[in-house]
Amino acid sequence: MKKIALLLIPFLVIVALSFKSYDNSSIKSASVCDSLNISSQEHLMMSVLWYQRSAEMKALYYQCYNMAKMIVDNKLKENKAVTKNAVVLDIDETVLDNSPYEAWMIDKSFPYSVKTWKIWTKAAIAKPTPGVVEFLNYIKSKGVEAFYVSNREIDERDATLKNMINEKIPFADSIHILLKNNSSNKTDRYKSIEKKYKIILTIGDNLRDYNEIFGNRKNNYGLNMADSLKNQFGESFVILPNPMYGDWEKAIYNGKFPSEVEKNKIRRAALQPYKE
Repeated sequence: MKKIALLLIPFLVIVALSFKSYDNSSIKSASVCDSLNISSQEHLMMSVLWYQRSAEMKALYYQCYNMAKMIVDNKLKENKAVTKNAVVLDIDETVLDNSPYEAWMIDKSFPYSVKTWKIWTKAAIAKPTPGVVEFLNYIKSKGVEAFYVSNREIDERDATLKNMINEKIPFADSIHILLKNNSSNKTDRYKSIEKKYKIILTIGDNLRDYNEIFGNRKNNYGLNMADSLKNQFGESFVILPNPMYGDWEKAIYNGKFPSEVEKNKIRRAALQPYKE
């Protein structure tokens, strides 16, 4: 164990220095309450703590992946004639846990940016979400393949692949990982898989991972669309919990990118308190 620890020290130092050496002069720390030393990302605190520290988070992920096993078993019984079956999964907060990056945003009082996000993904140190490796090994034993359709960008492929291989995640190769090229719309990538496979289940932390109609939630935050598809959840799609970020948050801001101060006002206005 001492040898392993010693070998890890240089790697951890490199990761730490990559964050430390990053020129953050282009990103202003937009602290809402500087006098109280409150981070501009303080609104993420409880959701990130829930994700990292609650037993409920683990239980929900285990529950979802246990359900996914049962769905796969049922689909295989129904599709005996189909020789090539596939499960499609998102990567972030579905296969890999990026909550340390969210915690870093709070700690440094920085909003999300592509530059800092890519420093995190390049480190290739994200851990698997609870239950995912067991689930993937299970479907592999059943002859089902997994494809990872993610909106990470093409230049993140090598780091993503390295991260997944290091964590012994099945099907971690260039064939089974489909990243974003020009569009966040995953429909064409799903169709490319369907040319050779029958997709029997989709798993993600964002409803848009399942159906592109959730890419536009201007109508009632997408709640009506969720109602219209309620019979498909737990049948052809398993949704995982992610209270930290997602298209649900963009819907609150009406698809816009306001300042941190404006975001705080918009979040408060979206609340539904009871009337005294």
